[in-house]
Amino acid sequence: MLDIRHLSFSYDQKAPLLKDISLTVSPGELTVLIGPSGAGKTTLLRCMALLENPQQGEICIDDERLVYPLESQKTFTPPWPKVTVVFQQLFLWPHLTLRENILLPTKHRKDPTIPDKLEALIHAFDMQGFIDKYPNEASLGQRQRVALARALILEPHYLLLDEITSSLDVEQIAKLLSYLKSLRGQNIGIFIITHLLSFARHTADRVFFMADGRIEESGTASILRAPQTERLAQFLSVVATVS
Repeated sequence: MLDIRHLSFSYDQKAPLLKDISLTVSPGELTVLIGPSGAGKTTLLRCMALLENPQQGEICIDDERLVYPLESQKTFTPPWPKVTVVFQQLFLWPHLTLRENILLPTKHRKDPTIPDKLEALIHAFDMQGFIDKYPNEASLGQRQRVALARALILEPHYLLLDEITSSLDVEQIAKLLSYLKSLRGQNIGIFIITHLLSFARHTADRVFFMADGRIEESGTASILRAPQTERLAQFLSVVATVS
């Protein structure tokens, strides 16, 4: 279980971006985080992946427990690739083909099944037509699929995704989300920041709504049909107006 407890974070002692955040990502479940721009969603994801150090709180990744602020002598085993992240920026190496980008993190793994896993991912994400191109020869949507495949080939226990459908067309979004749903059967805990409320309504096991650095409301997907807080109701009303 990836468990976040009472997390607070700020840059350079400025006003906190995250304020007393608590949430859980459970294996085999799909957890969705929604909220307006600037709410602190990506910052929270970075803290969950131990890419940022919060000022206060706890992060528990299975048997590893970190209490912040960390003691200077505190050592811990980095959680990667148990915890794997896909950001909007994608971070693909331009001098490698898309196939080589996917395989790069497996370079030192002695796993004879990696070629088969790669072929399965190529098929699942319809990448046959562009897999041997370079990143600058592929569309943004194609590169997004490659970045996700690169994360999945590592077989993470927890997969953290930051708006990874933002440049995909409707058909590719449907295929990708269907694939993510299937991962629950592999006992992978999935945490996804998304603006796709329809996906959250129909697929999420748990929904968290974040605004102004706080979790304002959480529950099952039913909170998107019957919000209990005025702030979430306001957010849903605005989204419905512009959709």
